[in-house]
Amino acid sequence: MDAPFLEIRNVTKLFAKVVANRHVSFSIGSGEVVALLGENGAGKSTIMKILYGLYRADSGEILINGRKQKIDSPKDAMALGISMIQQHFSLVGVHSVAENIILGNVKGIIDRRGCERRIQDLAHTYGFDINPSALVRDLPVGAQQKVEILKALFQNAKLLIMDEPTAVLTPQEAASLMDFVRRYAAAGNSAIFITHKLREVMEVADRIIVMRDGDVVGDVPRAGTDEKRLSTMMIGRELPPLPEEPAVPPRAGEMLRLERVVVRDRHGVVRLKNLSFSILEGEILGIAGVSGNGQQELCEALCGSLSLASGRIVLNGQDLGNLGVRERIQLGIGYVPADRQKDGVVMEMTVAENMMLKSSFDPRWRKGIFLDRVRIAAYAKEKISAYSIRTPGPEAVVKGLSGGNQQKLIVAREMDNGSRLIIFDQPTRGLDLGAIDYVHKAILAQRLMGKCVLLVSTDLSEIFALCDRIAVIYQGVIQGIFLKAELTTERIGLLMAGYPDTPHVNDAFSE
Repeated sequence: MDAPFLEIRNVTKLFAKVVANRHVSFSIGSGEVVALLGENGAGKSTIMKILYGLYRADSGEILINGRKQKIDSPKDAMALGISMIQQHFSLVGVHSVAENIILGNVKGIIDRRGCERRIQDLAHTYGFDINPSALVRDLPVGAQQKVEILKALFQNAKLLIMDEPTAVLTPQEAASLMDFVRRYAAAGNSAIFITHKLREVMEVADRIIVMRDGDVVGDVPRAGTDEKRLSTMMIGRELPPLPEEPAVPPRAGEMLRLERVVVRDRHGVVRLKNLSFSILEGEILGIAGVSGNGQQELCEALCGSLSLASGRIVLNGQDLGNLGVRERIQLGIGYVPADRQKDGVVMEMTVAENMMLKSSFDPRWRKGIFLDRVRIAAYAKEKISAYSIRTPGPEAVVKGLSGGNQQKLIVAREMDNGSRLIIFDQPTRGLDLGAIDYVHKAILAQRLMGKCVLLVSTDLSEIFALCDRIAVIYQGVIQGIFLKAELTTERIGLLMAGYPDTPHVNDAFSE
């Protein structure tokens, strides 16, 4: 029997006294697509970084085609035919596609035309419509990912590791990527697919490896499992379903209205163009779109950190035009930002300090001229319990918490602040299934309390699961506002890519 292309045997990796990988063993055959699943901290990224030479294992061994190999750097990995496409691309925007692909891979006098022909042939083989002379900065995100893949193919990669490869793609781009993975494997190559999206796993993987707490807890063929069993393996328990959503009250009042809003970013570039929509009490409006199409500017305009170039924002009948961030917080606006560590918490502060950070001006936290530390700690303990935040206590420093628990802290604080409107920008990005489930249920609970919710997400399954209506944004323009039943995956994908919509649009409240 032929040896598998890759075999990992009893690999253990420790960081100080924390076990990241514990006697991890698995193999991948030639022509096989393997999905690697696990919650954050399960050890899947660590084992892949060991395989790619970014980390060194403390013990264990790696075999390629039955022969033991020492991989001390990415250069060693690439020489063995292993390539890794990171979630955040490593491309130089001012260089062309061809220049990015040959960078570091060609020495001496460069046959530029020959390299471009080879790149064009590779692109044609895998159905990529890429111009080798195009500048990378001018390419959409989906095309930039194809450039990263072509870099790996140019290096004759036999094993391709892809980390959350569809996180920033439209449905059509994700389908194109899946088609590439199938073609790549059919040519006798191997692929490791790291993702949280179980539907994609069931679509493309031949075999699924599940990790939890540094161990491999499952290694199953796709035909022998389903999404429910995989999620149970990942988190060690079965997740209850989301509660059934009641219809938006038919006589609910309008809570938020945007009228022809124009916003420029901090460099003066127009990012939102005549945006108009409204949200009712007890309604969740989803904003669907590929990252970078004005979603962040929309959130910052609502919370007050970006000024309007023109237009109006009205909350509960009050024009927010001249109000700053503090006044908007006092009016009942909560904001869960996309980058929790940069914009959501102060990492060096304690849990209790972060809990009251955005309402520190409130008299309830004062005792004379000093902060009432006892009251702040009691409030933090209450939220820690209510939101199941895993922390030693209110005085624990936030940087010591996991990403999921940092997000729970922010959600707890902003749900208190947001008595009227809560803005969620990518609220589950980078979270594991257990934390995602918790955040989703928290969002639905705010809906039932009659608050209006704006949910910005690149995850379409999240948008469809939670939202009453869906607005699709492309280059700062709302392409249409729809009821969920009016949208198919294909239709929303075309809208996200900027193609005009021809079927009728439910544009109630959008003018």
